[in-house]
Amino acid sequence: MARTIAKDHDQKREQILKSAAKVFAEQGFDRASMTQLARECGISKANIYHYYDSKDAILFDILDSYLRDLRDRVCGLDLQGLTPDQQLHRIVSGILQAYQGADHEHQVQISAMAALPEDQQALLRGYQRELVQYMSDTLRRAAPQIFDHDAAKLRAATMSVFGMLNWYYMWNSGAGSQAREDYASMVSSLTLNGVSGI
Repeated sequence: MARTIAKDHDQKREQILKSAAKVFAEQGFDRASMTQLARECGISKANIYHYYDSKDAILFDILDSYLRDLRDRVCGLDLQGLTPDQQLHRIVSGILQAYQGADHEHQVQISAMAALPEDQQALLRGYQRELVQYMSDTLRRAAPQIFDHDAAKLRAATMSVFGMLNWYYMWNSGAGSQAREDYASMVSSLTLNGVSGI
């Protein structure tokens, strides 16, 4: 007879992923052990193996869940009725708000994705590319006179926006929602209008 899934299966899985992200971020994926993960989760190693057969499987699920949810949250924003400038602000704000509380996952993305097999990395990079394309399309709508005929400049501007957002993650990870909203306004104005816009 097939084993039934416990009612709290998803909750425990999320607990494992959140705890493992903390351990991987603080200890480094290579140095982290299943014993450390079990201690951080407050459960036995045997219980972790009930959900995941390896540390690599946990790493992939952390990044797959994080990046897929980030893509879905940002690309699913309601932009109806907004001008291109307002759309950019909504997207920048959405990314900054989505980063809140995900410092460990973000750090693991930066430091440990290369430990995964190439096919898994390709899937994860696909989520990232969709986010980048979404931002790029928004910038093109906001300034078609600049970007419609200059793909290199559009790419540079797109990646510069992400650079500003990642700077904020690095130096202001504990910022609250209002501070993130204020910074989103600054990034949007700076991107579209230059220094004179802020």
